[in-house]
Amino acid sequence: MNVIAVNSSPRGGGRSKTELMLNHLVEGMRAAGAEVDTVNLREKKIKNCIGCFTCWTKTPGQCIHKDDMTTEIYPKWLAADLAVYATPLYFHTMNSAMSTFKERTLPAVQPFFEKDTAGNTFHPLRHKIPATVWLSVCGFPEASEFDALSDYLNRTRHQDAPIVAEIYRTAAENMTTAFYEDEARDILDATTRAGRELVETLTISAETLGRITQPFVDPTAFAQMGNLFWKTCIAEGVTPKKFDEENMVPRPDSLETFMLLFPAGLNAEAAGNRKVILQFHFSGQVDGTCYFEVASNRIDAREGTSANPDLTIETPFDVWMDIMTRKADGQQMFLDQKYRVTGDLALMIALFKRDEGHRD
Repeated sequence: MNVIAVNSSPRGGGRSKTELMLNHLVEGMRAAGAEVDTVNLREKKIKNCIGCFTCWTKTPGQCIHKDDMTTEIYPKWLAADLAVYATPLYFHTMNSAMSTFKERTLPAVQPFFEKDTAGNTFHPLRHKIPATVWLSVCGFPEASEFDALSDYLNRTRHQDAPIVAEIYRTAAENMTTAFYEDEARDILDATTRAGRELVETLTISAETLGRITQPFVDPTAFAQMGNLFWKTCIAEGVTPKKFDEENMVPRPDSLETFMLLFPAGLNAEAAGNRKVILQFHFSGQVDGTCYFEVASNRIDAREGTSANPDLTIETPFDVWMDIMTRKADGQQMFLDQKYRVTGDLALMIALFKRDEGHRD
């Protein structure tokens, strides 16, 4: 099978979740024996269709533009058995780069009018064009975010070019955080499996698609974490790209958001075969208590006071948030007596050895 995979994400450098999903899909396709040519539209020069209809009249099948679309991508597209279109969701549909690409496939269509079996008018094809797979990701957690895109694609597809699969992944930005490492691994493994299935059967099984689209974030926690992230970006005057490059950490602003975010920075393996309890007593801006139970490679956060903590940290809330977000050095703050620790300091060091990996 000859496949062209068209990626319209503007992000490079490993930041694109669209590209992350597409790469795993392509990996599965190649493993099944397909020849796959991946085209990143951000690297190409493709002019907008100007609606001149030269490709229908003066030079049938040939666009007037002499750019990367005409000389390179369009011939590859025509030769493909299957086209995979991967686009981030912008305003509930494909982004402008993908839309431009699609519009420039007009030379494959003839200008004449025909009727389909339902009595609707359509233009017949000049050439056989590839069947399609659509892949898209979005930031929101609701699957309904893709309803408009799916409706548009199915309403506008040519009757002779079937859509063999639609792959939609919600809450995609969370796939590269430490919180959801296991879920992301399963989703990406299933995406690779989907690539193999598409080459072998031109379908994706319900089981595989279910794994790809599995819900993996709590909507309330998702909103809290997302709001912390954006508040931190705004407060620090950085873009998300800069946030990632500097390995920054969202700054909790309440006991609840601290309990939600802090476990990502703990090393659960430090507990070994026993249960370890880490107690916090906060003062200052936030006055409250909470503790974390670390056992069986799992971390549970609870509000209140534990009867028998292994470690107790008493600290002003702002001091610990400065340490957590790397605005202050935790060891130096301890030596300066800005916070107090009771219990096994060696255990504390072991628990916090992932301190630089709050946001993986």
